[in-house]
Amino acid sequence: MKKYLIWIGLFSAFAAFAQSRANFGQQNAATSQQLPAEIKPALESITGGELFKHIKVLASDEYEGRAPGTRGETVTVNYLVEQFKQSGLKPGNPDGTYLQKVPLVGFTSRPSFSLSVNGKQTALNFPEDYVARSRRLQTEVTVKNSEIIFAGYGIVAPEYGWDDFKNVDARGKTLIVLDGEPQIPDPLDASKPDEGMFKGKVATYHGTRPYKYEIAAQKGAAAVLVVHDPATAYASFKVVQNNFQREAFAIKQAANGKLAAVEGWIALDAARRLFAAANHDFNSLRQAALSKNFKAAPLGANANFNGKIKWRGIESRNVVAKIEGSDKRLKNEYVIYTAHWDHLGRDEKLKGDQIYNGAIDNAAGTAQMLEIAEGFAKLKKPPKRSILFIATTAEEKGLLGAKYYAANPLYPLKRTLANINLDACNVWGRTSDVNNLGYGLTTLDDVLTESAKTQKRIFLREPFANGIYFFLSDQLEFARAGIPAVFPGSGNNYIGKSADFGDKKWDDYGKNDYHQVSDEVKADWDMSGAVEDAQWLLQIGYRVAQGAKFPEWKPGAEFKARRNEMLKRAKGKNSKYTFKLTVRKKL
Repeated sequence: MKKYLIWIGLFSAFAAFAQSRANFGQQNAATSQQLPAEIKPALESITGGELFKHIKVLASDEYEGRAPGTRGETVTVNYLVEQFKQSGLKPGNPDGTYLQKVPLVGFTSRPSFSLSVNGKQTALNFPEDYVARSRRLQTEVTVKNSEIIFAGYGIVAPEYGWDDFKNVDARGKTLIVLDGEPQIPDPLDASKPDEGMFKGKVATYHGTRPYKYEIAAQKGAAAVLVVHDPATAYASFKVVQNNFQREAFAIKQAANGKLAAVEGWIALDAARRLFAAANHDFNSLRQAALSKNFKAAPLGANANFNGKIKWRGIESRNVVAKIEGSDKRLKNEYVIYTAHWDHLGRDEKLKGDQIYNGAIDNAAGTAQMLEIAEGFAKLKKPPKRSILFIATTAEEKGLLGAKYYAANPLYPLKRTLANINLDACNVWGRTSDVNNLGYGLTTLDDVLTESAKTQKRIFLREPFANGIYFFLSDQLEFARAGIPAVFPGSGNNYIGKSADFGDKKWDDYGKNDYHQVSDEVKADWDMSGAVEDAQWLLQIGYRVAQGAKFPEWKPGAEFKARRNEMLKRAKGKNSKYTFKLTVRKKL
């Protein structure tokens, strides 16, 4: 769902989110809008019974937790292909199949970590003090006497005048970096003293772990460890430990690319001890890192990593289906729905229940996508543009299926209007509100709002949980490729329930079921809300596919430049396409 690692923080965050719901409701009262009559058959085809049936099948023990590279993948992929066929969708791969092969590698590694200060060796313990792995496609990882450098937040952001690597050569070094972003006032805007200079309280991609690994690799670092601070991290260190002790996955091509030899996390207390052993005060350096003038600080210590790596090849698959557009001029432009089919598989070391069924995460989101796809197939006339439905693999292993599609698209990204990602869904009844976890990034917010109004529902106009979760599910890979993307879902105001009903449900799920064997179909489920959400999501895709112009990233979105460059190149190569982008008539 999610996550790279996590949604536990997401569900706990609903409580804080709900506090502001009333204010935003007043500002965004849902005025009923007319529903396009032609899509009513599509909406009416979505039923709670069908949604429940799909979830029950996908989350059954027979599917063994749907891990890539297992029998669980085989039966899952077969089921999805059969459902798309029965609904009347065409194969989504131009080769005439419903499958896009995704070459992966599974690997396990546990590099030992020690540091030396003035010749004295000190070992850190795995996984109590740190967790780390190597994604390089090799059998052993060795880093010897690598100088340890504290590189602040590990961010290079010219648009904010920020560079944590100025005047330092990171090649071959071991970097210790802070999680998240520096929350300091922007000196150029005195009118907003409480706003941070990146996006204030709203997260950006610069604060995520994948970004920090990427920039470390670009700088030539041998190793990088992110400090895990429980006060700011969106997952507990226990969740991080569990994740790093499982088999990890990578795209085979990426594993041969430019990567630091070692990537991982270091616990806050362990970081303090490491700094103290090198005669540095961690708190003082962390405070110094809040300044634009901060310079990376060598700690006067060296790091050593050593470990064996076990690899295995896996040929996994994205499942892709298509509704071809009805307009000859526009059918080669695309709206993409995604939902990841995979989960965590089974753990034979467990006593009793060994299967991670992943009912909410993400049999539920996949079921919604199947119902939306069938709904589009019920239309008497398809939308003007084509609709792709991609059930992605290995989201739980690092958004790998989405990452692979973005790097190897079956249809040109320059002609892809939007990505709508479905990850988990509400299974406890109807809500009067809906949200977008990445609110404020794209003009798709307007489409989400108009679609919500047809249901007399409120669209919450704020970035949920400070926007961090936008960077933790498959929509991120489409966004990184430049495609305007959204991560929509239910709000938290349950109709006919107590004010704290939603908070309790999601919090209980986050604490007790998320990424646990207990994420199974439950007796108290009420699919009416999931139906209404799926109808809302179908409307969104239909409106985009019929729209007069391409959705856009809003000013300040970190993915806007990539999209602009993509469309600029497209204009230069195809004058006809340029005309469609710049002076498109109303459709």
